[in-house]
Amino acid sequence: MNIVFVEPNFPANQRRFVHALAAVGANVIGVGESDEWALGDELRGAMGGYHKVGSVTNVEEMTHAVRHIQSQLWVDRLEATVEAHTMPAAQVREATGIPGTSVRTTWLCRDKPSMKEALRQAGVPTAASAAIESAAEAHDFAERVGYPLILKPRAGAGAQGTTRVDSDQELDHALGIFGGEGAASIAIEEFVEGHEGFYDTIAVDGHVAHDWVTHYYPNVLEAMRYRWISPQFVTTNRIDDAPFYGEVRELGQRVIEALGIGTSATHMEWFHGPKGLRFSEIGCRPPGVGCWDLYSASNDVDVYREWAHVITHGTTDQPMRRLYSAGIVALRPDADGQIRGYSGIEEIQARYRDWVIDGHFPPEGQPTQPVEAGYMANAWVRMRHPDYDTLRGMLDDVGQTIHVYAG
Repeated sequence: MNIVFVEPNFPANQRRFVHALAAVGANVIGVGESDEWALGDELRGAMGGYHKVGSVTNVEEMTHAVRHIQSQLWVDRLEATVEAHTMPAAQVREATGIPGTSVRTTWLCRDKPSMKEALRQAGVPTAASAAIESAAEAHDFAERVGYPLILKPRAGAGAQGTTRVDSDQELDHALGIFGGEGAASIAIEEFVEGHEGFYDTIAVDGHVAHDWVTHYYPNVLEAMRYRWISPQFVTTNRIDDAPFYGEVRELGQRVIEALGIGTSATHMEWFHGPKGLRFSEIGCRPPGVGCWDLYSASNDVDVYREWAHVITHGTTDQPMRRLYSAGIVALRPDADGQIRGYSGIEEIQARYRDWVIDGHFPPEGQPTQPVEAGYMANAWVRMRHPDYDTLRGMLDDVGQTIHVYAG
């Protein structure tokens, strides 16, 4: 099978997808923005060809490149795994007759108000939401729904740019920030109280073939606000046991059907609280922040290879074994500036050596990243354990014991 893969070189984990496709027998033709010499021998060796374009989000350039590839060989699929690349990829597919996720489905997975309206029509429980283009529309929505509310970019990924507001004054302040960033239209939503998590899948012909449920501790907005928090997300190996996870699975399958998703990875956010289980949003792509690394470690299965097997052969290769729960804890510097040192690393290594997957500790002198930059922006540790609750305690201990000094 000949598969065009969008941007094999950046970000760095894109190489994982290319190598996985090659490992299951696909002929990978890369299209990206890097010079071919910059790819390195290993990546070049995993591909049957490479075409440089000025921008992988320029649909005209991408269409021209793909048509050139099609003039030389049959193209079975065109795959993009980065959120910002999914819409251009869908448009190129439709222009060149390559099967895969449609423009309509991609739009519904990126434009949050349209997404939620389609899901409400399909009976999927979700928060009240709207697309707004003026302060008057925002205040009308606030009057109807009440505070607190969530504002976010219509096509943002994850929690990027997401803001909670609790009053008219905070709403006006947030609208001013979005306006200063040039946002002509934004999404406004009812704030859903409850615990937050995500449901990731690999779907084949509209049916879930592999899936994972992961929990945030604490919820993302709180985690990205406060330096003193060492936030975690933890994937559970209890997905086959607890009735609640059956609800999550049913919700996810309904979302996939309602949005017309065929064969693709997906990443869905959800809340569970006083109003029950509520869908939040979806990306028609693999999750970021190293989630598939955790899923691979928790199942002793290469999830990248499983995705590649589905894309190339239309079937899974190995079942998920659910041997471990696995999670990451982010370790924030005590101040902005430059990394000055660490304490507690050796103590944690001595206590949990067998259960540590890996960790990242930027060298002294490296500039720190802001708190809101995410779970892997500064130092972090990833761990696994057969018992979910034991793992949670271990991750808490890491967050309390290891200190990152900066200034």
